[in-house]
Amino acid sequence: MESATSAKNGKTSAGNRAEANGTGSTSPFVAPRRERGRSRDGRSPGGTARASYQALLKPGAPRRWALRGLIAIAVGLCTGFLTQDWRIGALFGVGTLAFFVVRASRKSEVPQWQRPSAAQRRTEVQLRVMQRLGYRVLHARRISDGNGQIDHFIVGRRGAFAIDSEAWDKRLPLRNKLEKLYHGRFSKNERIDEALEEARNAERLISAELGRPISVRAALAIYGPGMPWDSHRLRGVDIITGTKVRKWLRSGKDRLSQEEIDEIFEAAERVLPPAY
Repeated sequence: MESATSAKNGKTSAGNRAEANGTGSTSPFVAPRRERGRSRDGRSPGGTARASYQALLKPGAPRRWALRGLIAIAVGLCTGFLTQDWRIGALFGVGTLAFFVVRASRKSEVPQWQRPSAAQRRTEVQLRVMQRLGYRVLHARRISDGNGQIDHFIVGRRGAFAIDSEAWDKRLPLRNKLEKLYHGRFSKNERIDEALEEARNAERLISAELGRPISVRAALAIYGPGMPWDSHRLRGVDIITGTKVRKWLRSGKDRLSQEEIDEIFEAAERVLPPAY
């Protein structure tokens, strides 16, 4: 079986070979209908605080940040001593610490996404903000009993989501004709159908693991071409402007408790193994 990455590249090239025909108009975005009961604020006490400190509590993180803090203090003291001005030393110390913070925020958890232009990495950065709001996130997960890879699996108080991130040529327009998505003259319907199949497989596996049905909402986050919408539902998949992922996640209609969020996340960890 080919690797998940090769499968994904194959999908995209296959979609680019189909040519567009016909005319039509876009249909409005349709949100999922089903709602679930939940607590009034959608969170159990301490749920958001636990997610907010999740990154800090990762193994080795406190020691790394302690070392970075010592380096920033040393830079500040040395600069202040050399310039005989404590204000300049403090400025350099703060600047050094800010450098470490920015560098850490741009580092991807997935080595294959380290390139600055990687679409998956750009979505990952947005999802870090959602993690502070109580959302749980898995990156680069494959379907255990089939082909395909889910770039980002997210579960939060608005539901469970499977997002694939794509970088397409910004010189070609993106449009919807007769319920078909075209990038320039190339049809992207096959890519949409694959994203939907991946989400449905994740839904099936997690539901079987939990012993009860859950729903997973599928999406493609597109970077590059301009789009006349922030998000648009097509063929069962939401087509999202890449920079609007956080806004889209808040549009979910499900209402999950913190207990349900944790159960779905833990089940997803078990049935969706890492792709790399």
